[in-house]
Amino acid sequence: MRTAYSVETVRGAERELMARVPEGALMQRAAAGLAAACAELLGRVYGSRVVLLVGSGDNGGDTLYAGARLARRGAGVAAVLLSPERVHAGGLAALRRAGGRVVEAGSGTEPAAAAGFDRVEEAILRADVVLDGIVGIGGKGGLRPEAERLAGVVAQSGAAVVAVDLPSGVDADTGEVRGAAVRADLTVTFGTHKPGLLVDPAREYAGSVRLVDIGLGEVLPARPELEALQHADVAALLPAPGAESDKYRRGVVGIAAGSARYPGAAVLAVSGALRGGAGAVRYVGPAGDAVIARFPETLVSDQGPHKAGRVQAWVVGPGAGDDAGTVAEVLEADVPVLIDADGLRLADLDVVRDRRAPTLMTPHAGEAAALLGVAREEVEGARLKWVRELAARYRATVLLKGSTTLVADPESALVRANATGTSWLATAGSGDVLSGLAGSLLASGLSALDAGSAAAYLHGLAGRFAANGAPAGAHDVAEAIPGAWRDVRG
Repeated sequence: MRTAYSVETVRGAERELMARVPEGALMQRAAAGLAAACAELLGRVYGSRVVLLVGSGDNGGDTLYAGARLARRGAGVAAVLLSPERVHAGGLAALRRAGGRVVEAGSGTEPAAAAGFDRVEEAILRADVVLDGIVGIGGKGGLRPEAERLAGVVAQSGAAVVAVDLPSGVDADTGEVRGAAVRADLTVTFGTHKPGLLVDPAREYAGSVRLVDIGLGEVLPARPELEALQHADVAALLPAPGAESDKYRRGVVGIAAGSARYPGAAVLAVSGALRGGAGAVRYVGPAGDAVIARFPETLVSDQGPHKAGRVQAWVVGPGAGDDAGTVAEVLEADVPVLIDADGLRLADLDVVRDRRAPTLMTPHAGEAAALLGVAREEVEGARLKWVRELAARYRATVLLKGSTTLVADPESALVRANATGTSWLATAGSGDVLSGLAGSLLASGLSALDAGSAAAYLHGLAGRFAANGAPAGAHDVAEAIPGAWRDVRG
C-alpha cells in the first residue's frame, strides 16, 4: 500500500528522526537515492550532461548533493541557482569540489560563459537530464517568473526531467496546481509519498514516482492522510465463497435503476453486480424485460424495493430519470445503499445524513459540483478538498470518479486514491457498471470505504484490459471484470 502524509506531518517526523541521527544524514540519504535514480535513468553517467535547477533550502541541498555524486561519476553537471543568496552552502561546496559548474539564473551571458556555456538556456537545451530542485514541499502557488521561464525552456528541451521530492509549482498537500508548474518524467520523493503525488491534477505533473527510504517509517503516524491500494491490498479485501456458501451468504444486491428512456443503465448495473461476485441480483424497475433478456439469472420484480425480497445492499439511481419515490424507498432500507447518477440529484440531504446503515455515493465531478453548489472546474482543480467536503456534508462515504478516483470516509477523514483507471473508461455506461460492481461488494459485507476502493481498482483494471489501447464500451468493461479479479488474486 502506498501511504501519503501531509507536509506538516512529514516535517515533524523529519525533526524527530534528525534528533536521532548524525547531522546531515537524512539529506545524504535523499541525495544518494536521487543520484541513483538519475543514474538509472541515464543508463551511462560518464559523459552525460546534467543541469540542476536549484532553489533555496533543503530541497536545493538535496539537488546539489545529488549533482555532486553524479559529477564524481563523470557527468558534466551545471547548477543554475535561482536564489543564490539562500542556496544550501554545504551542497554548493560539495558540487564545486566534485567539478560541477555554477551560474546564477538571470545573471546574463558573462557568468554563464565563465561556467563553461554561453547561456543558461543553451545548457538546458543540451542536457540529458534536468533536476527540478526549485521549490520544496512547502511551496504554495505557481512558479515565480524566472522559474516559470526556465521551466518553459525545460519543456522545450529533449531532456528527461526529474523532480526532487515533487514537481515545483504543485501543492504537496492537496494536489492543486495554481499556476505554472514543472512537468516531470520522474519524481523522486523522500521518506513517504505526499498526497499531491497521488491526486490529479498534480499527479499528472509528477510522471512516474519513485520513493526513496530515508528512515521516516519508524516515526510517521500509523494513519496516513491518504493511501493508495495495491494488488495485494485489494486481493485481501475481495470476498471468496466458502464450502458452506450459498447465494444468500455470498450476498444479494438489489438494483433499482433504469427507466423507459434509459433501460441500458439497468442492464449495465446488473452486469457489474453479477461480475462483481454477488450471489444473486434482484432487479426492481421498468427495465425488467431488457434485464431478463440479457441476464436470465436476475431476480426481477415490479413491486418496488420494499417487496423485492431480501437483499444485503442496494444500488439506486443509474438511469432512474425523475423517479424520486424509488430513491426515497431505497434510502429507508436498513442495509448499505449505493447512490449514483440520477439518485444523487433525487436523494434528500437530511435523509442521507440520518441513515444508520452505510451509504456510498459515487458522483463524477459535474455531479459533485451540483451537490456542493460550486463550479465543476473547482472540483476538478481541488479534488481532495471537495471529496472530503462532500463526505462530511452527507455523512456518507464518497467515491469521486475521475482521472484519479478518490474514496473519502466521513468518520476518519481518510481518503484512498485509485490510479488504475484509464481515459478509455470515459464512455457512456461505464459508471453504471462501477455502481453494480461496488454494490455487489457492499452486499458481500465489505465496508463502504473498502467496497468503493476495491471496486474502483477492479473497474480501472477492467477498463485497461477491455480497451488494450483501443476504444471499448461499457459492456466490454463489464465483461473484463472477472479478468481483473483474477489478475488481482494472482
